[in-house]
Amino acid sequence: MTATILSETVLPHLPSASGVEIVGTTAYVVSDDAPYLYLLDAATLAPAGQVQLFETTDFGTGRIPKATKPDLESMAAAVGPAGVAGLLLCGSGSRPNRDVGYYVALPNAEAPLGSAPPHTATQRLDLHPLYMQLRAHLAAGVVLNIEAAATTATELLLLQRSVGGGPALLFALPLAATLAQLFDPRCVVPAVARVLSFQLPVLEGYAAGFSGATFVDGQLLVTASVEATADAVADGAMLGSFVGVVNLVDQTAAFARLAWADGRAYLGKVEGLAVRRTHSPGRLELLLVTDDDLGGSTALVAEVRL
Repeated sequence: MTATILSETVLPHLPSASGVEIVGTTAYVVSDDAPYLYLLDAATLAPAGQVQLFETTDFGTGRIPKATKPDLESMAAAVGPAGVAGLLLCGSGSRPNRDVGYYVALPNAEAPLGSAPPHTATQRLDLHPLYMQLRAHLAAGVVLNIEAAATTATELLLLQRSVGGGPALLFALPLAATLAQLFDPRCVVPAVARVLSFQLPVLEGYAAGFSGATFVDGQLLVTASVEATADAVADGAMLGSFVGVVNLVDQTAAFARLAWADGRAYLGKVEGLAVRRTHSPGRLELLLVTDDDLGGSTALVAEVRL
């Protein structure tokens, strides 16, 4: 397996990209310290608008401070209980104020770019009851830190980014029941169907942690990045990133270190991925988004050969 960068594009005025999904001709990018969901042309990566998720007075510097941000770290395409296609955005859960999410309905997903953003409707979700279920599966002292999400036809997959040791975890939840509870807190919180554990690659003594996920054509593609930190909240020096394929049945994963075409290892932190084009069953073109922990973001186009 190989993962080769074909191009890199700076995303100005888009701070701290943390996830990406492609729907129709639009790439939706979420930020972990901005109150907006950003829209890009999926082909050209040109800005195409933004959707306000919530009101805040803390965005004056262009980044919401760590202490108050909801830390939206993951995003997955889903169909809400009303049958409307949309995007589920989830906070990391690493602090009490991060047990929050948003559902962005996309009723006109095929509408041309630039059409009015009533194109989208946004609903705030309380993730605390669900996240308490997940915390019950963590070892003592481990902080919940959901950094990636994906959906299959029947399951919502939430991926825990472990730091400071311990395996990376994948929580599989019944999709319909979970969405029903998120939209109506009177519903019973569904039990976690499966908890899968993975050992991820290691760089300079630090284990990679899940940072992005997407489920396409029956396979779960993930990204994992490595930081020199043992803290779920504090950032560390960036050491590199990987693209992987996770087998949900065998509970195995294969990874390739992300590299430039000349073989140099990529040292940045990839935060999310989406499949932009399938050239053949084993050759994919991915759109990756990165975060430099200083407020900067880029989009990478990479070719993965499985």
